[in-house]
Amino acid sequence: AGVILGKAASVFSDFYAVQTQSYGPEARGGASRSEIIISDEPIGFPGVMEADILVAMSQPAFDKYTTDVKEDATIIVDPSLVIDTGKFNPIGIEFTALADDMGRKIVANIIMLGSLTRLTGVVSEEAMTNAVIDSVPPRTIDLNKRALETGIRAAEEALAQKK
Repeated sequence: AGVILGKAASVFSDFYAVQTQSYGPEARGGASRSEIIISDEPIGFPGVMEADILVAMSQPAFDKYTTDVKEDATIIVDPSLVIDTGKFNPIGIEFTALADDMGRKIVANIIMLGSLTRLTGVVSEEAMTNAVIDSVPPRTIDLNKRALETGIRAAEEALAQKK
């Protein structure tokens, strides 16, 4: 998902972007990490010091990485996977359940990207759609476009509930 976001920013938008990731042994359901820096200026240092946005799709990731967010950061979680949010008041979107409803759990990350795009505006929906199309196998384009749209709609519902 981080690579797709970076591509949406740098290839399909007019931003500079740097993406790093670490998966290690905890990648399956644990605290894996993808960092993306997006800027309208050249990026001098490829590491995130304090994140403006955090998306956590597991409790270990939430627990480990909320220490690195700005006080006013946008935090997005899958509330079925991140139960204890402590002092934070994240936006909750059921990425995994929505993917299950589509019959393909693997699209949870694409649903997340749709929600992230709608909630933050960090890249345009058109740029994200183009990045997804460019990144997935041709036979899965329609599924992934539906997943992206599902994430956008879920974000709109979450925003309406927050008001």
